[in-house]
Amino acid sequence: MFTHIVLFKLQEPTKENIEKAKNLLLAMEGKIKELKYLEVGADVLHSERSYDLALITKFDSYEDMQAYQVSEYHVNEVLKYLRPMLKASVAVDY
Repeated sequence: MFTHIVLFKLQEPTKENIEKAKNLLLAMEGKIKELKYLEVGADVLHSERSYDLALITKFDSYEDMQAYQVSEYHVNEVLKYLRPMLKASVAVDY
């Protein structure tokens, strides 16, 4: 099992923008065959070091995660709309 975790900091972290970003990420479920597990959480502490959203995804292999990264749905239906909303993102893959 390969895990891909991404934290997102939005340029304008309003309740509406956080919900919009969360829904964009959750919409991937069932649309990318390599994606075996999907979880999205919104930060509740809002501390100085907090990011706004966390994405946790799992794949059968590193190669499947790479296929997900360039999949049509991920690129054209998620990243296309999510990237302009972002101030920063960081990832951990293991």
